[in-house]
Amino acid sequence: MNCPQCLMPVPSADISLLQTMLWKSSPDWAHATPTDGGSKKDQLDELVGKTLDKYRVESLLGRGGMGWVFLSRHLQLNRSCAIKVLSPSLLDTDPDYLDRFCTEGQAAASMVHPNIVTVHAIGQHGGLNFLEMEFVPGRSLQNMLRTGRLMIWRATTLALGIANGLGAAHRLGIIHRDLKPDNVLLTHHGIPKISDFGLAKRVHGNVVHEMPGVLAGTPHFMAPELFGGESASPASDVYALGVCFYYMLTGRLPFPRRKMSDLISAVTTERAPSLRELRPEVPLEVCECLGLMMEKSPRNRPRDGIEAAQLLQAVLGQVRDLDTLLHEAFDHERDVRWKKTEDDYRINVSLADGRKQVVFLSHSEHRFHERLLQIYSVCCPAETHYFPAALRLNSVISHGALAIREINGEEFFVISNAYPRSTVDGEEIRKSVLEIATHADAVESLLTGQDVN
Repeated sequence: MNCPQCLMPVPSADISLLQTMLWKSSPDWAHATPTDGGSKKDQLDELVGKTLDKYRVESLLGRGGMGWVFLSRHLQLNRSCAIKVLSPSLLDTDPDYLDRFCTEGQAAASMVHPNIVTVHAIGQHGGLNFLEMEFVPGRSLQNMLRTGRLMIWRATTLALGIANGLGAAHRLGIIHRDLKPDNVLLTHHGIPKISDFGLAKRVHGNVVHEMPGVLAGTPHFMAPELFGGESASPASDVYALGVCFYYMLTGRLPFPRRKMSDLISAVTTERAPSLRELRPEVPLEVCECLGLMMEKSPRNRPRDGIEAAQLLQAVLGQVRDLDTLLHEAFDHERDVRWKKTEDDYRINVSLADGRKQVVFLSHSEHRFHERLLQIYSVCCPAETHYFPAALRLNSVISHGALAIREINGEEFFVISNAYPRSTVDGEEIRKSVLEIATHADAVESLLTGQDVN
């Protein structure tokens, strides 16, 4: 039998490993008893076509561990919305479910962010408890992943959006505790929105009470420290984001184990399979970023969604490779030709007066999220009798700077500039290359009277 969510073969008894779970205290988490609260008593699909309070229930969108979600219409405002109704049987088996259900509404309602599903109201009618939520026309990230892995740029963009949503929650001291592709909805424009804050808790204050002796979450997305008894934290949400990112890039979970005991052992002791072995074209920067988010120790991960978003933003700039940016910059420039060499990019610029100049692009040696794109052009050898004239020229250059660079063991005057690699775009590269070529050629002409480049 295959799991309906990740398609990996699992025994029927272990299908629930990808569902949200609560485990009661046990000396060995691997043998604890999970519960998902389902019951045949619930017949909430009968609500379709009926009126619930001020809402007309139109269709069933789905159901999860805590309730049923319906597409509805607010009769007073005449707008579409999503109504999440708490499963009545859950109150019979665990009265605390109502508190957690209200917790979801309170936590989500306190956050207004483009990457979080907005909750508008909490209500009760006819013995049913419900939340009115923003309706997100689209599909879940889990449904998108059923067709396979995503393009690298797309996966990184989605991970950044999710991280921004987590960052908004973490700023308010709210931890999600159950981030996974099923709980990320995608609009028709591809914007990710985090949903289902049913297990959320506040780091500060007593708005949400931690349930003593209970481990909560979805096993494949839970951080290693949670299985060791540590409390959930913003860093454990970041780990879950890392698993989602891995899933988006590879189309599989990092630890697809069949048994709970094997899964816990793998999550707490093993390294995830190499991303580049599964998908060699993934840039090294992406692998390093993912590795940081999935570090075993929470102290080695980004501390929260805010830091994770900063890291992913830096990586996203790297994902757009220089080939793409150079095509954007120069495909319509008749006087510019470029090619990639082993260590850098060589750009040949034909100037208006018939002279020529070569400009080079290369990366700095910084860590990837601090890396700079260096753009420079060689003027002439840095001979000492040129120094006074070079200093005077440097004071009037408006773009870049005249500097000395060692090339193949010899010192040269160069005109250079640098941009953060994560934010530079094709237009910036085009302008900088053309201006640096012009300035470097002018310096070469003034100092030597020659046109070597």
